[in-house]
Amino acid sequence: MEAAERAAWLRLIATPGLGPRTARHLLAAFGLPDAIFAAGASALLRVVPEPLARQLAAPPGADIQSMIDATEHWLQTAPKHVLISIADSDYPQLLLDTVDPPPVLFAIGRVDLLNRPALAIVGSRNATQQGVANAEAFAGALARSGVTIISGLALGIDAAAHRGALDADGDASTIAVVGTGVDAIYPASNRVLTQRIRADGLVISEFPLRTPAIAHNFPRRNRIIAGLARGVLVVEAAQRSGSLITARLAAEAGREVFAVPGSVHSPLAKGCHRLIREGAKLVESAHDIAEDLGLARASAPVVDTAIARGPHTELLGLPGHDPVDLDTLAQRTRRHAADLSAALLELELTQDVERLPGNRYQRLR
Repeated sequence: MEAAERAAWLRLIATPGLGPRTARHLLAAFGLPDAIFAAGASALLRVVPEPLARQLAAPPGADIQSMIDATEHWLQTAPKHVLISIADSDYPQLLLDTVDPPPVLFAIGRVDLLNRPALAIVGSRNATQQGVANAEAFAGALARSGVTIISGLALGIDAAAHRGALDADGDASTIAVVGTGVDAIYPASNRVLTQRIRADGLVISEFPLRTPAIAHNFPRRNRIIAGLARGVLVVEAAQRSGSLITARLAAEAGREVFAVPGSVHSPLAKGCHRLIREGAKLVESAHDIAEDLGLARASAPVVDTAIARGPHTELLGLPGHDPVDLDTLAQRTRRHAADLSAALLELELTQDVERLPGNRYQRLR
């Protein structure tokens, strides 16, 4: 794409009041963006309201020109900085087939990943240790089988899915779809992970450079996560989780939806259980997903279940895999609460149990 053509695409998406759907109507009517800007107000009036038609027919304002110049400079600073328009051959075909594909994608990294078999893994930002381990294991197993893992680079399950894919052997890697400009790092605590994905995977966004973290942008990016993937796996989600939005968008786009079940007592399992009741497929291994999607057979994710023998390992048989409060454990063990709390703390440090809200404990292994 030449600089003048890039400038026209950037001007199109930066025009105030012109969203992705209106942009696609204009492209369908006039062709490429430079033809839109050359059409004149009278011709544009047949497609868009008068104020927008006059704005498109006028020269770009200073703010838009500044954005175009900054983006052109950014593209020249590194070969991994890429701008992909909906007219480019690199544009992901699965996303193109959705009802609301973004006209432009900003990217850092391996754009070849955009047209490989992919699965989205999403879930709670406030994930349990078991949820994080499950997300990493599913992502790693699927990545080793050649599946690219897509997520939203949020804390919790998203970050775990990206890490699992990056740590797997092979060339599948991961795609992070962000709700900011690709030049931003958000959240800040994911700085190292973001740098790893930029180097070995791909970070993409429909939002221009310098776009900060704005709440309403994150639900919008979920349609891209769903649209890029053959299916979506939800690992831990509360009833009002944004992950359920991604799952709904995936279902509406004809993609498969998978969910990992959990304890009936866990708030973070309720979203997954709701999806299963509504028709999502219950999965217990990566093989379940790979087989359903017709992908290469993936090995089942295995979380280490070996328990190191220690002075408190007898406690591990008491909580089970459902959360249990301290009073119940005290009754079962007939130990003083203070002594029991100290023992449970040691098991927390060895990552054999996890402390949950409400002074409850859950076995991890």
